[in-house]
Amino acid sequence: MNTDSTSAHFLPAGDTALVVEFGDRIDRELSERVLRLGAQVRKARLAGVIETVATFRSLLVHYDPMRTSNAHLITAIRSLLDEGSTEVQPRRRWRIPACYDPVCAPDLADVAQRSGLTTTEVVSLHCACRFHVYMIGFVPGYPYMGDLPPALVLPRRVDPRVRVPAGSIAIATHMTAIYPIDSPGGWHLIGTTPVRLFDPGAARPALLSPGDSVQFEPINASELERLRSAVAAGDYSVPCEVITA
Repeated sequence: MNTDSTSAHFLPAGDTALVVEFGDRIDRELSERVLRLGAQVRKARLAGVIETVATFRSLLVHYDPMRTSNAHLITAIRSLLDEGSTEVQPRRRWRIPACYDPVCAPDLADVAQRSGLTTTEVVSLHCACRFHVYMIGFVPGYPYMGDLPPALVLPRRVDPRVRVPAGSIAIATHMTAIYPIDSPGGWHLIGTTPVRLFDPGAARPALLSPGDSVQFEPINASELERLRSAVAAGDYSVPCEVITA
């Protein structure tokens, strides 16, 4: 029997949702288990299930209480976990342009100093990573992505900003993120991207999804402005490829 069902914990979330929790840490192994179960639930088309939402270590299953119940879903999901799944889910790999010019990176020099690195080394380390999108949250389209190399791991700022501009690329703890809209924030701002991460008018409002991977590609300030104009005119698509491994 697959060990997923015996290690999973089922928790009610009101009377219209169920949480399937796999652990108490943030790592890619747990993330893969969460994403795999989400794919299984969607494929099984369980009666009454409306939506699944992946988090760092759990899957939230929204359901219609007029069509199913917490108990019925637990039984059905335990069965899916026991069956296991070896099916490889297609994933998207994004290449997101990023400008690390000082005018776009108010915390880059401080991050470099605290890390014992030069700003060039910080940028090189950040761009060398292929980040895993663990979950979307905080504000619409906001991706929590890991994992930063140890040299860049820093606690959050002690003085959060009231307003962080949309497109800001930030780091904190072992994660990096992009702010999709202007919002408060306490992470270290090391760059910006012209890419629009959330568009409420699009068929898929959030650009990124849990399970996607992201690599940042450095651009200069002139290229940033050129791409911003292209994005505003609807003439730019973020480079992306679908992978099955």
